[in-house]
Amino acid sequence: MILRLVRIFWVMTRFRLDTLLPLERLPWWLRCLFKLSPLRLVPIGERSRGERLRLALESLGPIFVKFGQMLSTRRDLLPEDIADELQRLQDQVPPFPGHQAMALVEEALAMSLEDAFASFEPEPLASASVAQVHAARLHGGEAVVVKVIRPGIERVMRQDMALMYRFARVLARIPEARRLRPVEVVRDYEGTLFDELDLTKEAANTSQLKRNFKNSPLLYVPAIHWELTHRRVMVQERIYGVPVADTAALIAQGTNLKKLAERGVEIFFTQVFRDNFFHADMHPGNIFISYEHPEDPQYIAIDCGIVGSLTREDQDYLARNLLAFFHQDYYEVAALHIESGWVGEATRANEFAAAIRTVCEPILEKPLKDISFGQVLLGLFQTARRFNMEVQPQLVLLQKTLLNIEGLGRQLYPDLDLWSTAKPYLERWMKERAGARGLLESFKREAPELSRHLPELPVLAHQALARAEQEHRQRRRQADATGDISRQLASQASRQRRLRLGLLLVAAALAWQPLSQWAGGQPWQALAAAGLGLVLLAWH
Repeated sequence: MILRLVRIFWVMTRFRLDTLLPLERLPWWLRCLFKLSPLRLVPIGERSRGERLRLALESLGPIFVKFGQMLSTRRDLLPEDIADELQRLQDQVPPFPGHQAMALVEEALAMSLEDAFASFEPEPLASASVAQVHAARLHGGEAVVVKVIRPGIERVMRQDMALMYRFARVLARIPEARRLRPVEVVRDYEGTLFDELDLTKEAANTSQLKRNFKNSPLLYVPAIHWELTHRRVMVQERIYGVPVADTAALIAQGTNLKKLAERGVEIFFTQVFRDNFFHADMHPGNIFISYEHPEDPQYIAIDCGIVGSLTREDQDYLARNLLAFFHQDYYEVAALHIESGWVGEATRANEFAAAIRTVCEPILEKPLKDISFGQVLLGLFQTARRFNMEVQPQLVLLQKTLLNIEGLGRQLYPDLDLWSTAKPYLERWMKERAGARGLLESFKREAPELSRHLPELPVLAHQALARAEQEHRQRRRQADATGDISRQLASQASRQRRLRLGLLLVAAALAWQPLSQWAGGQPWQALAAAGLGLVLLAWH
């Protein structure tokens, strides 16, 4: 752990990442600390700031590379020179030696390369943070790609995850950061990240996504060769297309960029709401555009190592929240957040709605094409701090994917109107979900379970009635017992009053002679006070 921290600090120093910080926005004491730091004695060199950041992330390993990949999709949030360099992290991470990859393939498949393939290219086609890809050809003549997990990567990833957990636990002690649920978010990220190390899971995800978009003009997913797929090696159909980030090549072949951007949004919402199974690693290195029919473009998706899904409740709440935003119905947004438990039940919906309106109105008054969903989310998160809104770990992947899709869409077609593209789809989905067709589908889905319990209904009904009757008798017995106790208490109180009065009369009778002699010599005021006291004592 300590060695890993030292290495991180050394890499940051070596590439002078401190120069990327906006010092003018830091507190004065931090500005002084950086200006007096011995880091300033290390020369920056001739490399650009973007190149230094990219090389630092590559040096630190796959988790940091993944972070750079995510940043690279949001060119609207980054300077152009940094975005260009980070884009190289998508498929140009330095590869490991080809002979090492060939040995790993033979070990995983328990056969020689000659037996498995007619040909195998030692030089990788592409290299990413977790694995690299080699071209090959099967004995039947079909072109394929072979994906191989990097050797020794699991140990480095576990070290980095341990650091992230430690940092998350420190954050969890800060009241302001506790609502972000940092430990849960890191745990969720850990699961998805380590799933990428098992290529059989990626192969299964790829097959599922291919079934979901079978014969679809929107998206093509390559086929898996299961007989040659292992936990550390995966063989799939080789695809041919234009990288989605190569806008110049797309324009040169006459691609309809507006339709392409809108189809990207449609694919995302189809995966989330129709299939409840979405590709959650949609950076440009994993997306290609088919050479065929550029006027009616089709996406090609690879690398399905990270996928996401939602519960039916989260699907409903998410769709209703988005539609409420589209209609600028802030009270509905607030009510849905409270109903779903995303903010505390004690939150007053009208106050929450007013806070959301204050943030969103200045943004939503712009033309829809000029609105960034990322800006809306950022504003909402800042507002939610006041109402102790907790981050939902199950939605983190979805939020990341949506931001990636928006960044990619705006890169392809800057005038992309994400809101108006998504709104008709969501309205149609909600109508189908809540209408007669949705009810019928729900009944068909639940019918097997209902039919299984149907023979038990008479017994269950009898048990329910017997339980209700028993509870009724028990409540009646409790009421009778409570009445008896009340009557006993009232009788006891009455007896105590009579006892006090009797004792008072006996005491008065015994003391009458001395009292009468005493009273004869007293003024009338003293006698009146004594009489009033006796009346009050008797009343009590």
